[in-house]
Amino acid sequence: MSLWNLVSHMPPEEFSSLSAEFPRSLRCLLAEWLENQPWEFINGSDAFCSSMASRLLSAMLEKLRSAASSDGQQSQILQQVSSIENTFRRDPLRLVAVVRAILEGEKAAVLKRDHHLPLSFHRRQEELKFSLGLQRLQHRVREIQALCEEGPGRDGAVQGPMAPRELPTLILEAVKELEAAKQQVLKRIQIWKRQQQLAGNGAIFEEDLAPLQKRCENLVEVYFQLQEQVMAVSTEPDLLPRLLERLNEVLSSLVKSSFLVEKQPPQVLKTQTKFQANVRFLLGPKLLKAAPKPYVVRADMVTEKQARELELSNYSNTLSESTGEIVHNTVALETNPTSGTCCANFKNVLLKKIKRCERKGSESVTEEKCAVLFSTSVTLSPSNVSIHLQVLSLPIVVIVHGNQDNNAKATVLWDNAFSDIERVPFVVADRVPWDKMCDTLNLKFMAEVQTTKGLLKEHYFFLAQKIFNDHSASPEDFQGRQVSWAQFNKEILPGRGFTFWQWFDGVLDLTKRCLKSYWSDRLIMGFISKQYVCKLLSMEPDGTFLLRFSDSEIGGVTIAYVIRGKDGSSQVENIQPFSAKDLSIRCLGDRIRDLGQLRNLYPNIPKDQAFGSHYNKEQTGKDGRGYVSTAIKMTVERERDQQPPSTVGAPPEAPQAPMFNVPVLQHELRPESLQPLLAPICPPTPFCPQPIPTGYPTVESNIMMVPNRLTSPFHSPSPMVSPPSLSHCQDPAFRPPG
Repeated sequence: MSLWNLVSHMPPEEFSSLSAEFPRSLRCLLAEWLENQPWEFINGSDAFCSSMASRLLSAMLEKLRSAASSDGQQSQILQQVSSIENTFRRDPLRLVAVVRAILEGEKAAVLKRDHHLPLSFHRRQEELKFSLGLQRLQHRVREIQALCEEGPGRDGAVQGPMAPRELPTLILEAVKELEAAKQQVLKRIQIWKRQQQLAGNGAIFEEDLAPLQKRCENLVEVYFQLQEQVMAVSTEPDLLPRLLERLNEVLSSLVKSSFLVEKQPPQVLKTQTKFQANVRFLLGPKLLKAAPKPYVVRADMVTEKQARELELSNYSNTLSESTGEIVHNTVALETNPTSGTCCANFKNVLLKKIKRCERKGSESVTEEKCAVLFSTSVTLSPSNVSIHLQVLSLPIVVIVHGNQDNNAKATVLWDNAFSDIERVPFVVADRVPWDKMCDTLNLKFMAEVQTTKGLLKEHYFFLAQKIFNDHSASPEDFQGRQVSWAQFNKEILPGRGFTFWQWFDGVLDLTKRCLKSYWSDRLIMGFISKQYVCKLLSMEPDGTFLLRFSDSEIGGVTIAYVIRGKDGSSQVENIQPFSAKDLSIRCLGDRIRDLGQLRNLYPNIPKDQAFGSHYNKEQTGKDGRGYVSTAIKMTVERERDQQPPSTVGAPPEAPQAPMFNVPVLQHELRPESLQPLLAPICPPTPFCPQPIPTGYPTVESNIMMVPNRLTSPFHSPSPMVSPPSLSHCQDPAFRPPG
């Protein structure tokens, strides 16, 4: 979003003081064009600044006349344009000052209201600053070239149309400006790398390297032009070595920094698993000298200690030993003339094994960070200088088993979110502000679930209570707190068997796999405690319900609903949580449709209105082969127990032998899971323990398969009546798929 998009919706009177020399009506006509010019960076009154100011004035007048031709008040606008031209034509630098004051006033107004400016505005300003600096540098080189062609006078000073100045002084200023432009490029590369790392957590990333490559190439062109001028300096021989040294440092920094990992290896990397990566040399198309054999890029695993040593040596040292064995770890560095890129594409790389290093204190293997080091040696033209290029990937956690994935992701998430843009590998803060953690969790949640609906303040409050184990603090109390790495993924949550991250990641996985559309439609309240649910629902009518993520299980969603107790009072029940496997058998919408006691989604939305679009169409009648179709239905055990037994179709005078409805859909049938069915016949055995209370009404033995519209002479037509014995002796290790 541009600055003008924000300013145009603010009251005009806020900017009345800025319209003394430049009418507000003209500002409106210029809109975004005005902020896309380098007014802020034209500082000074030299020939370059005066030239730029004149060009900006001419461009503005042309823009205004073009806008006036399509405006209903053309004559009035043209009159104002003429006034602007008469006022500033003799002193265009004054126009620069006036417009700069207008933009500064608009920025101040936006900052006062929003406390920040749009990111796109900052990016555009940075681009304008570099572009103007490059133009100034090119102007300086042309100026030096013109003075050299004029030749020195008798006193050594250069004679020319401009004020006499010593040539060495001009060259020193040009070299200084080149070094400043180089720093801007290096900073922009660092920002690109940081954005690439944040993208690992789900942040938006503009990964196109073409603009950065263009900057590097433009700066190298100026470097060669300036180097040529420096070599022509003969008045001060002592100055030449110092200038050449500074110029060579500029080129060396640009070349080494333009060797980048364009596509990162996976940051959680499992041994014996193939992966891909891509390395790009931005200055390769311009500087690489043709060689009889292609240059080769090599990939090696390095420990955190080795990465730190390489960083401290400014990548002048070479790797002595790889910490892991990588198969297919050499690839040719190739230049593509069509795309103008120079890349090495690693397509079938495999980490065969890893050599673990000594860990610090209580550090686990999933906290150990390493990286892939990409390296090559190339020769640059036209100087024929050989240079060794090295670049590290983002931190990687190597695992050998899938059950380490969750904790490895926590290490990567923390490092990506909270590392500094310039750091010693791979140092990261141990404690961070809670509000930054909230931003990170929200970013990760939205990226993983692929939704535009993020976490809300109420969700952050619940998450803070959970991670800090503090149910007495207010939301404001948590804002100034710091959360530690240990609280995030080392300390087990009180009364649970898992860490905060393990629980949150379970919610992520469940929502991504089964609940994306429900979350995006805001049908899931989600992050809310069981106690607060009781408070919300206690005064609601029977059948009011809401959905929340299980607080006690990893990757579960439960339904809390209001029922009327035997004494007439309202009670809030929580149905046993559904896992991703449960919801793959029958989706959440259909489960909600099955339960007649659920009527209105909190606060008061009829369930068919809320969830109707999530219901699956059920088949009825016979299929193409003549079979009667069946359907899976869900019931709550409390509901089944309250249903009267039916005897339709059974001879009344003859006692019936026990009949057992074994649940059709089960994970597995073991002796202990069959024992409840045999209870009326067989006495209890050691493998039939008493049920462990969970506080949830259990769901079905819980899901049963019933035929659609089928009446059997051997079964009751009343739906889903299960024998009471199914709820009397349940194996706690057996959890039906519902």
